[in-house]
Order: sequence, then C-alpha cells, then structure tokens
Amino acid sequence: MANTPGAKKAIRKIERRTEVNTARRSRVRTFVRKLEEALAKGDAAAAKLAFIEAQSELMRAVGKGVMHKNTGSRKVSRLAARVKKLSAV
Repeated sequence: MANTPGAKKAIRKIERRTEVNTARRSRVRTFVRKLEEALAKGDAAAAKLAFIEAQSELMRAVGKGVMHKNTGSRKVSRLAARVKKLSAV
C-alpha cells in the first residue's frame, strides 16, 4: 500500500488516466466495429467513409498514448487493405 503523499497522488492520477484511456480505447473499437460491419455487408461506399473515421480515431489514440504508433499503423494498414480489396471486387 502507498505510504508517501507522492505515491498516494500517483495512485489517484493513475485511476483518472485509466478511466480516460478506457473510454478512448472503447471509442476506437466502436469506429473499427462500424467499419467491420460495412465490410461484412459488402458496401464499398460505406466502408470507405467508415475507414476514414476509423483511421482518424486510431491515429488520435496513438497521439494520445493509448496505443503504440506501430500498433495503430498496423491496424490502419490491414483495414485499408480490406477496404481496397472490397472496392476492387
């Protein structure tokens, strides 16, 4: 258990950051899920719009430190490939 005032403050800060980061991560997942649904329906136009929003949210999460830069880039790249594949068909 934390004994010093600094350690107690750190615990309070961590709790607040965890709450914010959880909300941000959930927001990213929501946008990615919308893209997944558009891809499953086979709707290329909706998928393109959903991809733009999902990409924006993923990169925003990277900027906020919720996920690593390479993780965000990898996810964007894989989603882009799926959208491109759907558009080509």
